[in-house]
Amino acid sequence: MVWSVRYMALVAVALTPATQAFAVDGNADAGKKVFLKCGVCHGIGDTKKPVGPNLNNVVGRTAGTQAEFLAKGSSGYSAAMIEAGKGGLVWTEENIAKWVSDPKKMIPKTKMAFPGLKKDQEIADVIAYIKTFSTQQ
Repeated sequence: MVWSVRYMALVAVALTPATQAFAVDGNADAGKKVFLKCGVCHGIGDTKKPVGPNLNNVVGRTAGTQAEFLAKGSSGYSAAMIEAGKGGLVWTEENIAKWVSDPKKMIPKTKMAFPGLKKDQEIADVIAYIKTFSTQQ
């Protein structure tokens, strides 16, 4: 009994950051502005960037598998990101929210230097924007 209560409390705490972004509705137009922070390194739509993987169709994609970025070898994805994908990490809205709020916390040895978005509304908005470039929603 004590174990199950502790387990439930741990699960509740673990899920809180991932679900906070969904307490508000995302706005894709506002997310386009927020994405400027991401767009320094990541391309989306017809825009390509050499630093990070393209985010077209990222919703529903397994982490560390975007073909062009994967083809870069060691200058592309970190070994930690590839391992996360092999371990089953899929970019759901919840996982994207968790990622953009604190990438280094989610995957400690990632190459991504972005400190994260801290406002729930910005997280929801950028996800709404990214979803407009994803066929799996």
